[in-house]
Amino acid sequence: MGVNEQPDSHASRTQGGTRREAPQPESGAGRRPGSSVPGGHQNDDDRGRRMGRQLLYLLSYVVIALVALYLFQQFIVGPMSAPSTQLEYSAFKAKLAEGQILTAEVGPEQITGTMKNPDAKATGSLGFKTYSQLGADADLVQELQAAGVKYSFSAPSSAIGSILISLLPFLLIGVFWYFIYRRAARTAGGGMGGIFGVGKSKATQVKPEDVGVSFKDVGGADEAIAELREIIQFLKTPEQFARLGGRIPKGVLLVGPPGTGKTLLAKATAGEAEVAFFESSGSEFVEMFVGVGAARVRDLFEQARKAAPAIVFIDEIDAIGQTRGAGAVMGGGNDEREQTLNQLLAEIDGFTTDTTHPVIIMAATNRPEVLDKALLRAGRFDRQVEVGNPDLVGRVQILKIHSKGIKLAADFDLERSARITPGFSGADLANAMNEAALLAARRGADAVGLKDFEAAMERVVAGLEKKTRVMNEHERLTVAYHESGHALVAGLLPHADPVAKISIIPRARGALGYTLQMPSEDRYILTRDELNDRIAVMLGGRAAETTVFDTISTGAGDDITKATELARRMVTEFGMSEKLGSVRYAGQQLQYLGGMVQDNSQLSPHTRQIIDAEVQGMVTGQYERAQALLREHRDALEALARQLLEHETLEGSAVQEVLGNQEARL
Repeated sequence: MGVNEQPDSHASRTQGGTRREAPQPESGAGRRPGSSVPGGHQNDDDRGRRMGRQLLYLLSYVVIALVALYLFQQFIVGPMSAPSTQLEYSAFKAKLAEGQILTAEVGPEQITGTMKNPDAKATGSLGFKTYSQLGADADLVQELQAAGVKYSFSAPSSAIGSILISLLPFLLIGVFWYFIYRRAARTAGGGMGGIFGVGKSKATQVKPEDVGVSFKDVGGADEAIAELREIIQFLKTPEQFARLGGRIPKGVLLVGPPGTGKTLLAKATAGEAEVAFFESSGSEFVEMFVGVGAARVRDLFEQARKAAPAIVFIDEIDAIGQTRGAGAVMGGGNDEREQTLNQLLAEIDGFTTDTTHPVIIMAATNRPEVLDKALLRAGRFDRQVEVGNPDLVGRVQILKIHSKGIKLAADFDLERSARITPGFSGADLANAMNEAALLAARRGADAVGLKDFEAAMERVVAGLEKKTRVMNEHERLTVAYHESGHALVAGLLPHADPVAKISIIPRARGALGYTLQMPSEDRYILTRDELNDRIAVMLGGRAAETTVFDTISTGAGDDITKATELARRMVTEFGMSEKLGSVRYAGQQLQYLGGMVQDNSQLSPHTRQIIDAEVQGMVTGQYERAQALLREHRDALEALARQLLEHETLEGSAVQEVLGNQEARL
């Protein structure tokens, strides 16, 4: 159970008791559905030749390894593993006389061969070995002939040759690993960081003709596009600015909430400028091995300089660009991420102002407050372009882009669709339009209608309907009065956003019902009275429960959480407390992520007590205000709850109809 808290620059949107951080209603970006940006910088022929060479190298390495293994087995393992019996020379002579010797090979220092197995039950022969100097026994040859032994003589071997033969397998193995090392070093830029390609940049290079994205594919970001057009002009005609002594900007930082089209804008800039585009992510430079990240940074910028004019784009640069810690300053740090950042700073500083082959680095982040100051100074990222959530006009543009590949009904109103999606980012709008197409296909429709889009928007915001979840009659009655309380308070307060829909159908995100409010226009500033009305609407559900049942339930838990958070922000951030005045007491806020880093270490216990008392007073006061309104309009509350129980879902007009009927009776 919950209420929809409308998006603005200070508060979050809530549907169905589920918290969802509201995107800021500024400018956003969208892209054409189905469009793709081809990656890679090699054509099919080049790729085939490269794969052929790699396969040839692999086969040669395998052959060398097999030969080395064979020689090792033949000359070292084989002789060592062959079974033989050590005989004294006298024992050898005795067995020779007894006819036990079968074969013999007489060498300079030893005699080897085979003899009959002394075990009568065993079959086959047994190897033997005995030591004797060649020529020491003059009768040996005659005795071998008399015994019918097959004998031969072996030539004396060189000591150096024996050593070389024994070392040959190890030499071949060494050569094998040498070739692997040389090949890996050439592939990855050399050095220990390049072994097996770990030091090579993982950035995707896209040729100018393969970018496939332009500013026509971007909607709702007119201000950002206007700033980026200057960058395009720098890349196309750098001499126009250099002739007056101007310096070409080195870096452009795109900042904004997630899903607003920062990456798309970077690709569109490269497409408009018709230059090579190197796309990488900050996380690709972070490795557990020391020096790998820095090696990849060097390799990336080396490739960009060779392909200039070019754009180097690093997405989520906060992964490597966070503020460096004090450990390195105090001599106790050796952080791989910091080494990578240092290399990145050095590469940016090393950019030349070559007017014929300019290279510009672009980066994107939704956490600019955590970036190192050295990265943001002039001469590195000279431009910071904000890409926010789209306004009404921007949402219409984005919906047009994402609906090009979708069959819309004749009565589909894009402006109406944009009006019911305030605070949506470009990614949210793309998702809603896609969900609408899926819903229309699921019900077998020939085209996507406005009802499909509204249902998709509700699914994106509040989650999937769970019609199989069965509530008992008392729970269903409680939810109906709870949501009616939200809707009536919103309809009675002068600064509350109008109600668009009320439902008591459970949703997938844990809400048993929800009240959807939609502002009539985009808002960027909210007054204290408007925020107070929002708190009252949030607590309208709890007030309805106490008014009707004279008790409370757990269904208002999420409402209370949001109301308390908003009241605390009013006190600690917006300076809306009469006792505390216009002083900020809150911690650092993440600019585009909506989170809060609380730091009350500088506040005295007395100040904290005053803050808690002010927050409690605001929430309690608005709760009593909502309760008074519902008691005054008890008949309207009962009528709206009965309609909800009957229909389960009501349009916002039902609230005004119920209030109008009550006034007519009075």
